[in-house]
Amino acid sequence: MDAKVTWIEDAAFRVESGSGHSLVVDGPEHIGGRNLGPRPMELMLMSVGACSSVDVVYILKRARQPVVGCQVEVKGTRADTEPAVFTDIHLNFIVSGEGLSEVQVKRAVGLSAEKYCSASIMLGRAGVKMTHSYEIRAS
Repeated sequence: MDAKVTWIEDAAFRVESGSGHSLVVDGPEHIGGRNLGPRPMELMLMSVGACSSVDVVYILKRARQPVVGCQVEVKGTRADTEPAVFTDIHLNFIVSGEGLSEVQVKRAVGLSAEKYCSASIMLGRAGVKMTHSYEIRAS
């Protein structure tokens, strides 16, 4: 895997993935940011949520569950001192579909957290307290 980061201006950068996708990342206003894109640390939360969501949906589909929607709310708490690393991250999955098995949803979330989500597991090994919960909603 690879990526390229190119300075645009002030605190804004274009980030490009090796697979050809790009977006603008911007720093906070106090260092010259102009809210042109997400902050770098927000991208980390977004990445953990996306990585875990891909796993959960894939696992549920493989288990032939009637999943029609999956949203994850990611909340991160950062240290009060520099470097302001994440100390805690909580992911709450909201999975929807008619007739979803709670056992299968719990299993999918657990497998993602403990075995498959590289981003979540990497942060957990680095000392971030990772927690997960889920809700099931009829579609």
